[in-house]
Amino acid sequence: MAEKVYIYDTTLRDGSQMEGVNFSLEDKLRIAEKLDDFGIHYIEGGWPYANPKDNLFFQKAKKIKFKNAKLTAFGSTRRPNKKVNEDPQVEALIKAETPVITIFGKSWDLHVTEALKTTLEENLNMIYETVEYLKKYTDEVIFDAEHFFDGYKANPEYALQVLEAAVRGGADWIVLCDTNGGTLPHEIYEITKKVRERFKDANIGIHAHNDSETAVANSLMAVLAGARQVHGTINGIGERTGNANLCSIIPNLQLKLKFDVIPQENLKKLTELANFVAELSNMPLPRNMPYVGESAFAHKGGVHASAVLKNTNTYEHINPELVGNKRKITVSDLAGRSNLVYKLKEFGIEVDPKSPEVKKLVDKIKELEKEGYHFEAAEASLELLIKRHFGLVKDYFDFDAYRVLIAKRKGDEIPTSEATVRLSVEGVEEHTASLGNGPISALDRALRKALEEFYPNLKELQLIDYKVRIINESAGTSAKVRVLIESTDGRRKWGTVGVSENVIEASWIALRDSIIYKLMKDEEEG
Repeated sequence: MAEKVYIYDTTLRDGSQMEGVNFSLEDKLRIAEKLDDFGIHYIEGGWPYANPKDNLFFQKAKKIKFKNAKLTAFGSTRRPNKKVNEDPQVEALIKAETPVITIFGKSWDLHVTEALKTTLEENLNMIYETVEYLKKYTDEVIFDAEHFFDGYKANPEYALQVLEAAVRGGADWIVLCDTNGGTLPHEIYEITKKVRERFKDANIGIHAHNDSETAVANSLMAVLAGARQVHGTINGIGERTGNANLCSIIPNLQLKLKFDVIPQENLKKLTELANFVAELSNMPLPRNMPYVGESAFAHKGGVHASAVLKNTNTYEHINPELVGNKRKITVSDLAGRSNLVYKLKEFGIEVDPKSPEVKKLVDKIKELEKEGYHFEAAEASLELLIKRHFGLVKDYFDFDAYRVLIAKRKGDEIPTSEATVRLSVEGVEEHTASLGNGPISALDRALRKALEEFYPNLKELQLIDYKVRIINESAGTSAKVRVLIESTDGRRKWGTVGVSENVIEASWIALRDSIIYKLMKDEEEG
């Protein structure tokens, strides 16, 4: 039977310390429920003494019936030269009424004398007394040995005495923290192994930061050396360069090292969880993130695509469906017929791979890419291009004209943008105008205003990203621009692209495709 490794998620505490991340109370509660549903064992909710939002979180979280996770409050040992039962932050941990409390204490002598300004002996007392005291009020106490690896390298005997104090106090887990993120995998393995030998009966954990970009590797090496609890965050968010990324650690432990981590069927929710946290943290998921990124199983080169079509093991280390992701064969000027044949199958178009129509389509795509089109990030435009080629996209409206006016008068703080659109739907003419906070916003509003009467489902459509890139920079002001637009209707997300020497026209092409794609998909799936 596979050995168990417990996952300790600190997205709501360490993760929220990342620059630009600011979870609302509602965000924290939603993420906690999602983590529990996924099968995480410990969810660190925050530091109840540090801010009112965390106090409120623990109050509200009491009403959640967690199926898999133990909610954990985080705090510090008592302060130097203070009685443990008189320290308000220790009392705040007890008031949180969580089944688990995690406290951190200094394990690097430098920090004890320089940061805490106390003696090495008093620090050991602080750890022992706080753990012992908290054990009376909660089911489980976890001790985070802060700066453990740096402390061990500077003064190994003292770092081990710190762990000894926590164990004597009754700590259920002793967690070795690479707080500065500067330790490398081979060092993590050797030091964790020595701790394992010294504390044969203790439960050991690892808490790694990513400053040397080895937090995932460090966590795996600690497990191989005997650690059985792994701390980290979803998508690796966290202060500075982030924490160990659980989205890589969990599948590595479960699929590669064959540990029992979470229920096998839950692993399929990993990509969904990564995207959920990315949305709520307002930190876009990097496309190339292992396992869960949009490009994690994308194949662009024709040779790769051809091989994957024959046997997926040729260029994929796991089946993407195991982690809820999917294979993506992109079509570009690097791609050959194999990529396109895969796409045609994906879109339900049955055609002989040797057909002249396929060759014509490959040539057409390569020609468009030469002009500056880019379909890897604009899958919706690619699908429309392919389906138009085979006559599978109907005319949802007939375009007549658009006009965009930008005016700024003396005294105006910002320019006014107004767009006018003329089109017809099945012979009914529409002529609409709309203001926007910019020319593209105005154009988008005017176009949708003209169409929503005929297609009410367009009210669900939202633009969530807009990017402009100059293609041929050396052409100066007559350079071509590529506009990429990302849209959503709450159920799906898609990207469209437009290219022109005029940024408004490039935007119009991408906007128009975004709307047509939404109408086409609703019709196909309706």
